[in-house]
Amino acid sequence: MKAFIAKLLAKWVVRQLEKEQHNALQIQEQLMFNLVKEAKYTLYGKDHQFHLVKDYAAFKRLVPVNDYEGLKPYIDEAVAGKSNIIWPGKPLYWAKTSGTTSGVKYIPISKQSIRYHISSARNALLCYIAETGNAQFLNGKLIFLSGNPILDQKNGVHTGRLSGIVNHHIPAYLKSNQLPTYATNCIEDWEQKVAAIVAETVTQPMSLISGIPPWVQMYFDLLKAKTGKTISELFPAFSVFVYGGVNFEPYRLKIEQSIGKKIDSIETYPASEGFIAFQNKQDENGLLLLVNNGIFYEFIPVDEFYNEQPTRVSLAGVELNKNYVLILNTNAGLFGYNIGDTIKFVSLAPYKIKVTGRLKHFISAFGEHVIGEEVEYAIIQVAQRYKLEMIEFTVAPQVNPTSGLPFHEWFVEFADNTTVPVSFAAEVDAMLCQKNTYYNDLIQGGVLKTLKMNVLKKGAFIAYMKKHGKLGGQNKVPRLSNNRDIADQFQELDLIQ
Repeated sequence: MKAFIAKLLAKWVVRQLEKEQHNALQIQEQLMFNLVKEAKYTLYGKDHQFHLVKDYAAFKRLVPVNDYEGLKPYIDEAVAGKSNIIWPGKPLYWAKTSGTTSGVKYIPISKQSIRYHISSARNALLCYIAETGNAQFLNGKLIFLSGNPILDQKNGVHTGRLSGIVNHHIPAYLKSNQLPTYATNCIEDWEQKVAAIVAETVTQPMSLISGIPPWVQMYFDLLKAKTGKTISELFPAFSVFVYGGVNFEPYRLKIEQSIGKKIDSIETYPASEGFIAFQNKQDENGLLLLVNNGIFYEFIPVDEFYNEQPTRVSLAGVELNKNYVLILNTNAGLFGYNIGDTIKFVSLAPYKIKVTGRLKHFISAFGEHVIGEEVEYAIIQVAQRYKLEMIEFTVAPQVNPTSGLPFHEWFVEFADNTTVPVSFAAEVDAMLCQKNTYYNDLIQGGVLKTLKMNVLKKGAFIAYMKKHGKLGGQNKVPRLSNNRDIADQFQELDLIQ
């Protein structure tokens, strides 16, 4: 019965999404006016003269582009318990995320926005059902690997990780199929949690598994160690893998080997700020931009972002295959918000995007979103403590170590005759944990082990740059990479002490 009803609903959802795409520009323009009207009497709306917004040109003039730091004075007042600061009333939730200079960030989720977080995840599955006809997975057991659903309170507002918040809103028709149990989901230590999930699911008819790829791979590895079977042998009904949060490609081969065959996958693009896009076709590139999801989108070309007056366009002005910084205006009260992601459009009919990275160099091979400022702060603070003179450094993820857990691998060049204390790497790791809560969660949960630090020979960075014809000028080695191109070069060139 579930599968039959889902197929009927899937057809309706696909038709609705097609209509929305056909009228995307009108929907987006109306959304802009609706958001401004709703927030006109908030502190932010008054400060930015929302009553004067008559068109998009006025909106751009009155609403500045800001990251979290720029909006922090308003968010801090709302977090303190004040009403009508960025959105009418108080948020329904605060989603805690890792910050940059401010440590933990608090992202508002309103009663209007929470429903789009839920309906978008549902619609991603329904689009898949409409395309493939496969609805049988709804009759099996479904795993949603998520954060701890236990929520704290911040001045009367429930607070937690987005995945933990969403866990409270899983529709009733899926609750009976959902694993792991609530008690297991509340286990804080990730190794213990995954072991408990294995125990709960190893004999169950699993049909859909959803989660960040490295976490899912850990789950698969434990199942293989326990049973000696591939995932497809263990779970013959497993037919759909849903993922998001990190680039899947580094994990694809290993995950497919663990499963024992290729299966369908659905990529999603959820963020604490809103559910932005999802994959709606198995054989098409790109994610369908959700144009009627309570978010008015803006786009700034990446190469203009730091200009004094960069080009800033709505959906009506975007071009194919051009890298844009994604700007959000949401029905939870974020306006002109630079989410930090860069995207490009791979289709304009319908509007489909591909996430191309972060505005700044970063590492997010495991969902940690470690940025340059964080790693620079960590190593500089410890180096100063030991009075060490540092020449340069770069960091890369080691996703597939020969043994043990994955880790961040650092390559650091110090000045002559420098003795690096044994405790140096551990202290840098501890400092990074303080700066980035996601990284800390992964370390504490046993998903990552502490960083490995390689001390490079004198002149290593010069040798690397020379090798690639980039010595001199303004060329720099990126301090953060999401691949091992640079890291492998240091090893191949025998530049490690």
